[in-house]
Amino acid sequence: MRSFWTPSLVFSGAVLLRIVLLFYGLVQDAYSPLKYTDIDYFVFTDAARYVSRGHSPYDRETYRYTPLLAWLLLPTSWPGVGWFSFGKAVFSIADIFTGWLLALILRSRAGGSMNRESSMKFASIWLLNPMVATISTRGSSEGLLGVMVISLLWAVTNRRIKTAGVLLGLAVHFKIYPFIYAPALLVHLSWPRFPDEKAQTISKKYLAPLLSHENIELAASSLITFAGLNAAMYAMYGYPFLQHTYLHHVTRIDHRHNFSPYNTLLYLSSSSPSSAQTVKLESLAFIPQLLLSGVLIPFVLAKRDLPDTMLAQTFAFVALNKVCTSQYFIWFLLLAPLYLSHSSLVSRPRLGLAAAALWIGAQGLWLWQGYELEFLGHSTFVPGLWGSGLLFYVVNMWILGIIVGDIGKAAPEIVAQRNSKVES
Repeated sequence: MRSFWTPSLVFSGAVLLRIVLLFYGLVQDAYSPLKYTDIDYFVFTDAARYVSRGHSPYDRETYRYTPLLAWLLLPTSWPGVGWFSFGKAVFSIADIFTGWLLALILRSRAGGSMNRESSMKFASIWLLNPMVATISTRGSSEGLLGVMVISLLWAVTNRRIKTAGVLLGLAVHFKIYPFIYAPALLVHLSWPRFPDEKAQTISKKYLAPLLSHENIELAASSLITFAGLNAAMYAMYGYPFLQHTYLHHVTRIDHRHNFSPYNTLLYLSSSSPSSAQTVKLESLAFIPQLLLSGVLIPFVLAKRDLPDTMLAQTFAFVALNKVCTSQYFIWFLLLAPLYLSHSSLVSRPRLGLAAAALWIGAQGLWLWQGYELEFLGHSTFVPGLWGSGLLFYVVNMWILGIIVGDIGKAAPEIVAQRNSKVES
């Protein structure tokens, strides 16, 4: 009997799933008061319409993205009903391409040198995941970022350094958070020289090994790409580009549909006059987040396993983010297939089932409290939303501990295999 886990069947299923959801979305949008299309997609397409008329995409209120996204979606402004879904199709194709790259990495030494059938099983966690397909077909652009991140990982593990630098610069321009991967990439490319245990000083032990030719090449190409894109966008759109694409996220207050433990505090902050706040929580919340995801995790773990370290970084970044929505879960789900192939969450089924049950259950508890607040008008801020947010945070930290523990327990020969250079 032919196995289902062949590239032709898995990719056909992934494409079919997205086609079905795209057409289902058209029906729901036409006949239901509850629209299938994500509200953000209307923001994207409105911005594209402004650009098509020679205006700035930032003339569209709440557009907080790079102009590149509005440019990409210009066909949605063309005449004809069908063109409105152009962006959803692009995002869905990006999903499929991401899955193909995942399968390639899983078959490489960095991904464990899996056979084709096993690689397709784990790539299917992304390709056949209804949550991933739904988010893209509703019009979320996370699929584009997924392509950039996985392409970046593929380029680094194949020692395509300049390509990796360009992809890193593009990804950070597109959405800020991928910059956390830069330290992990530098440490990984410095293996096994980092840290230099024979060095007598801290600078020679930790800094000197990072100043390799590959690292300098990566840093230069990424900075040139990032700076070049930003300079071009600023030349065209001025300060609104900086404000809406970057600065807005530092002081952003978003307390709706936010699983973060900061949720209730952000709500209180949003209702207080700005002059009454001596210390703005929304501007300080990133400190513990970046310390863990951008410093501690990469410098301790990246020399052992780059894909798993990037997962741990992303998981920590999302869990500690002051705004944590379901859409952001895609960021770490993207890297999950590369970790689950050798994870204790799979090798110990009871642990994996307990983690899944607690993670889903904590979300369900928060959503119940959110439903009572937004639909029934009951005040559930404390202890309801606040307590469920804290519970979800604790569950996330527990799962993060499992991920970090798995990376730390990897056998030396496995570390050597995953970090070995690909022969060109």
